[in-house]
Amino acid sequence: MRLNSREFDKAVRRAYNRIPAEIRERMDSVALVIRKRPSPEMLEEMGYPPDEPLLGLYQGASLGEHSFFAPPQVHPDTIFIFQEPLEEMCRNLAELEWEIEITVVHEVAHFLGISEERLEELGYG
Repeated sequence: MRLNSREFDKAVRRAYNRIPAEIRERMDSVALVIRKRPSPEMLEEMGYPPDEPLLGLYQGASLGEHSFFAPPQVHPDTIFIFQEPLEEMCRNLAELEWEIEITVVHEVAHFLGISEERLEELGYG
């Protein structure tokens, strides 16, 4: 399945809007960035081999690591969504949007410190 950038952006927006409000409301300070693929540096940093499909990545400090006394961050907390690996694993638009939603929620969970158990309760296990 392949979408152009505009269609993929719309799919991400629809998937994001389905995420439970308790998660979405806490993402005001997190940038959501779409890239075609992860960079080699991102894969290396995560310990992934170059051919490993990475669907999303959270870069930044979790809420528990943020502190008034910490120096200001140079870059905002960011969730990267990788278009091509997501498209490669999906057969249709509905499946793609579900995978995007799952990916965003799991990456947000890293930021918020949400447990795997709570994600399962929300239907993202």
